[in-house]
Amino acid sequence: MSSTSSISLAPPAAPVAASPRSRRAVRTWLFVMAALVVAMVAVGGATRLTGSGLSITEWKPVTGAIPPLSAEAWAQEFAKYQATPQYRLLNEGMSLSEFQFIYGWEWGHRLLGRLIGLAFFLPLLVFWWRGQIDRRLGLSLVGLGVFGGLQGAVGWIMVASGLQPGMIAVAPIKLALHLTLASAIYAGLVWIASGLDRRRDEVVPARLSRTALALMALVLVQIALGGLVAGAKAGLTYNTWPLMDGGLVPGGLFSGTPWIENFVDNVALVQFNHRLTAYALLILAVLHAVDARRQAPGTGAARRATALAGLVAAQATLGIVTLLLVVPLWAALTHQVAAMLVLGMASAHARLCRAPREARLSRAPAAARAA
Repeated sequence: MSSTSSISLAPPAAPVAASPRSRRAVRTWLFVMAALVVAMVAVGGATRLTGSGLSITEWKPVTGAIPPLSAEAWAQEFAKYQATPQYRLLNEGMSLSEFQFIYGWEWGHRLLGRLIGLAFFLPLLVFWWRGQIDRRLGLSLVGLGVFGGLQGAVGWIMVASGLQPGMIAVAPIKLALHLTLASAIYAGLVWIASGLDRRRDEVVPARLSRTALALMALVLVQIALGGLVAGAKAGLTYNTWPLMDGGLVPGGLFSGTPWIENFVDNVALVQFNHRLTAYALLILAVLHAVDARRQAPGTGAARRATALAGLVAAQATLGIVTLLLVVPLWAALTHQVAAMLVLGMASAHARLCRAPREARLSRAPAAARAA
């Protein structure tokens, strides 16, 4: 027998795809991560609304996980806060127990961020090592993880803006950036999770798919504008609806100079933009739901579009109530969390309306497929 006779000429075996059960485990984990991000946003909102965000004046990603454990350590932390403009201009005379209350909110917010990082990266490594995550999915998740790490840095940049001379709160644009990045990470988690083990027997018209994606993008824009409203405390003014200052369009929208800064610092324009985008979002969501029920009656897409329109309407109503009541804590927090639920529904809907990758490739020109 020749030496070559023992050499197998069969092609190497194709990699074994992850089992449906394995993919369900990954999908469940991603939805749990999305829920943790919603919790993080809720705690962040409570931290802001209780005036707690500037109580920790240093960024210590590792050692900061341990809170003060002695009277001396508490005194040192309190002394650092007493040196901030917020304490001198707003909270002078605060007691140690009052400081411990606001410190607890900020410490809890940062600790939850650390726990989310562990809950993301440790299972990711395990799933990848077991072959339950392919290379394409793994790289997408690593990208989300990088954005999560960036979110921590953006959070500190936001806090640092509030520690500058003369400041008693963080800069509105940096608060909006912090909230928007968290929302984008959340949308990414829901998008990826919704695409795992999806049913591929439902064909959605391309127009519905594009509109669903536009709705998801518009919800993100509205959340960013809501961050500006929160940062500028614009909800504490013009507490009437549907009029602002007695008219549909208030005066002084561009009273500040330079004009571009009005979009961030002018409370009238900041709130007006948030209202206008809410109207646009509600109209688009209702039209999309009507279109889906006509173009794809009885399908999951039509049901999701209808549910999304209902959520947007409920969120708009809650926003009006929050404004009319002059932003009580419970209403503001509910409004913020509900925004994440709307974004989650919009993200899942947009992902499920998107044609499978192989279908998109089959419709692409031959030259594009070859590339």
